[in-house]
Amino acid sequence: MEFSSKLLESAVNEMAQLPGIGKRTALRLVLHLLKQPESQTELLSESLTAMRSNINFCSNCHNISDTSLCEICSNANRDQSIVCVVEDIRDVMAIENTSSYKGHYHVLGGKISPMDGIGPSELTIPSLVRKVEDGIIDELIFALSSTMEGDTTNFYIFKQIEKFDIKTTTIARGISVGDELEYADEVTLGRSIVNRIPFESSLKN
Repeated sequence: MEFSSKLLESAVNEMAQLPGIGKRTALRLVLHLLKQPESQTELLSESLTAMRSNINFCSNCHNISDTSLCEICSNANRDQSIVCVVEDIRDVMAIENTSSYKGHYHVLGGKISPMDGIGPSELTIPSLVRKVEDGIIDELIFALSSTMEGDTTNFYIFKQIEKFDIKTTTIARGISVGDELEYADEVTLGRSIVNRIPFESSLKN
């Protein structure tokens, strides 16, 4: 792809670094920005810079937050004795959109995947185990995607906490095997949360 401007080429190359965006899509987006008022582009740039510089991670659940404690964890109406274990922020958003869950979350930041060099120490599993040890959790809901990596992560956490007196459940398999939570429709995901089953039952399937 030939460019008449090095500035344009640089912008396209940077835009193309985003997931799911190739060079042609990146060029279309950059040209669109050029057609907009300069103030609009500045707002976009300032918003991205502010997000990157000032965003926090919740000290309790590791969710993305503007403050040290996210809105969910600081909400007195949420049930802190029930914790839903998810892979990342997209899963929190997907479950919240169902309006079917009123507990807390714990964001792992990924799944155990030896092929990708991701082990338990790269995730927030230790802080989750500490919560269980502190005795503030009555039920842990495993809501990772039904992939080999997700099931491996679920089982690893289960083995870490099985000596404690805590209920462990997993979302019902209304979510197809191999599917990511963020792509599930709200009704199906909501029902999967409400109709969760004991985790031990899922090990027998």
